[in-house]
Amino acid sequence: MRRTTLSRHLAAGALVAATALSPAALAQNADKAAAPRPGGIAAEPNKVRGDELNERQKLAVERGLAWLAQRQANDASFTAAGHGYTNHSGITALAGIAFMQAGNLPGRGKYGKEVQACLDFVLNSCTESGLIASDMAQGPMYGHGFATLFLAEVYGMTGDEAVKEKLQKAVKLIQKTQNREGGWRYQPVPYDADISVTICQVMALRAARDAGIKVEKDVIDKSIQYVLACQNGDGGFSYMARGGGGGSSGFPRSAAGVAALYYAGMFEGKNIEKGLNYLRQFTPGPGRGTNHDGHYFYGQYYAVQAMFLAGGDYWAKWYPGIRDELISNQRATGEWDGDFSPDYATSMALIVLQMPNRYLPVYAGKGPGS
Repeated sequence: MRRTTLSRHLAAGALVAATALSPAALAQNADKAAAPRPGGIAAEPNKVRGDELNERQKLAVERGLAWLAQRQANDASFTAAGHGYTNHSGITALAGIAFMQAGNLPGRGKYGKEVQACLDFVLNSCTESGLIASDMAQGPMYGHGFATLFLAEVYGMTGDEAVKEKLQKAVKLIQKTQNREGGWRYQPVPYDADISVTICQVMALRAARDAGIKVEKDVIDKSIQYVLACQNGDGGFSYMARGGGGGSSGFPRSAAGVAALYYAGMFEGKNIEKGLNYLRQFTPGPGRGTNHDGHYFYGQYYAVQAMFLAGGDYWAKWYPGIRDELISNQRATGEWDGDFSPDYATSMALIVLQMPNRYLPVYAGKGPGS
């Protein structure tokens, strides 16, 4: 069943009227915690805890959003200057998602103008083939995945038919560029694959399917097989299937691997539990390092989603740690820096910090049996 009926009611009222409930209000709305499933995975992963948001978190988000808004270029894009990513549709999509996580929609809310501008830029970056790419200097499938995710969230929340047309083409391109193993890589051709690009496409397909766009079941089934082929004996994930691309497990790609399994519809089982337990060694907290093989914001973006979807102790321990770590690393002017650019890092940090808002359907997850 499509999510759009509920989503449009949210869009018309409460979603834009309030950016985030107070911790007290969240606690009042919370039900009693359900019994955890084996392995410490919560039976109802996205239960409101009531202790996730605090004043420091809200202030950090407000400062970050204000900084991001003033960074938007005249053509409405965001960028990673110096890394070959200029006027980038994928980074622009992530910025749009960060604004939407605060309860804004295209043309509605405090940052509605910025979301609309992001949407216009992404739509103008859509090609006849279905590929969404404003800058072809680098492998475009990363950006295509993020941009397709953004369009799916916008369409699911608004029902905009102009968005639907471009979204359908973007989904078809993802499906026809899946390789024989079940994954994707940098270029829109069904040649090779890696876990990092694959999760971008799996998440985009999940969001599109939740919005009512047809996604072939065979594509999802093959993607699960590819991700499982990337999992190592320690529960972590290698960069490519069967130990390719170096073979060893690492934090960013393992966070992506667990998230990919969730978004492909695998919500429990030994592979999920082993992946979560591998990630646990990187739980943020005082005195712990933050490098984790580089790609810090990319890794935390997927790790916080995996822990949210696991719920229970996984979420209870991970989110306060990464919340406080991000707040302490925010610059005085409101941004974060690292990975590709401040635009990218700030968008990712804001998405992570706003996970408890539970506004965007794709991040809320479904649960067993979905």
